[in-house]
Amino acid sequence: MTTAAIGLLVLSAFVHATWNLIGKRHDPSARFFLAANTTGVVLLSPVVAANLNMVAKYPSKVWVILAITGLFQAIYFMGLAGAYKSGHLSVAYPLARSAPVLMVAFVSALMGKAGQLSTFSVVGMALIAAGGLLLPIRRFSDWKLRDYLHASTIFALMAAIGTTGYSIADDSALRALKESVDANKVALTLSYAFFEGVSTFIWLGLILLITGRSSKEAEKPEPLRFANVAVAGFGICLAYTIVLLAMTLAKNVSYVVAFRQLSIPIGAMLGVTVLREPRSMIKFAAITVMLIGLVLVAVF
Repeated sequence: MTTAAIGLLVLSAFVHATWNLIGKRHDPSARFFLAANTTGVVLLSPVVAANLNMVAKYPSKVWVILAITGLFQAIYFMGLAGAYKSGHLSVAYPLARSAPVLMVAFVSALMGKAGQLSTFSVVGMALIAAGGLLLPIRRFSDWKLRDYLHASTIFALMAAIGTTGYSIADDSALRALKESVDANKVALTLSYAFFEGVSTFIWLGLILLITGRSSKEAEKPEPLRFANVAVAGFGICLAYTIVLLAMTLAKNVSYVVAFRQLSIPIGAMLGVTVLREPRSMIKFAAITVMLIGLVLVAVF
C-alpha cells in the first residue's frame, strides 16, 4: 500500500475504535447506531448540495451498488449492537473486525484478483484472523467449541459478514465512479458516503420496523443521549469516509480491509483499560499476533 493509504487507515483505526467504545459504553442498540448514522448523513449533506452536478453523473451501476451496500451496513450495525449487548468489547470488537480480513481476501480471489496479493500479505491476513479467533479463549487447556457459540460471537460474525459485503461493494462502486465521473476525489468520496448513509438509514429503519423491539425495550425505552449519538455519528462518518479515500489509493480492497484492523488492538485495549474488562495472557497474545499480521500487510 502507499504511505498515504497507510496514514489514512491509521487515523481511521483510532476514530473507529473510539466510536465503538462510545456505542458499547452508553447504548449498544440498533436504534443508537441508526441515530448515529443519521447524524453522519446530516453532516455530509452540504457536500452533496454543493456538488449536485457531479451526483447527476453517477452511473446506474453505482445506484444499484448503493442499495446493496446499505443493506450490508445495516446487517453490520445489527450484528454489532447484538455483540456489544451480550459480550465484552475486547472480544466482540476484534472478532467482528478480524473475520472480514479472510472473507474479503477469499471473495477477491474468487473474483480473479488473487494475483494482486503477495504471499506475505496473505500470511499477515491469516495472522490477523487467527488473533481474532484466539480472543474468546481464556485458557488453551480449556479450549472448547462452545467458546465460539456464545451469542456475542454469533452477532460478531454477523457484523463481519456485513463488513465483508459493504467493503467489496464500496470498492466496486468507487472504481466505477473514478472511471465515469471526472471530479475531485475527496468530494466524490464524501458524496458517495452520504448516499451510502442514506441507504443504510432506509435498510436499518426497515429492519427495526419489521423485527420490532423486545418487550423489555418496548415497556421502558431508554432515551438516546444527543451528545453520545452526535459524537458516535461524527466518528462513524469520519472513520469510514477516510477508509473510502484509502480504497482509491490501494490496488486491492483486501489490503485496506486488513490494515484497517489496526483498530482491533486499539479497541481491545480500550475495553481492558477503560471498561475494566477481564485481562488474560491469551488476550494479549492474540493482540500481538494481530499486530505482526498488520506489519506484514503494510510492508508487503
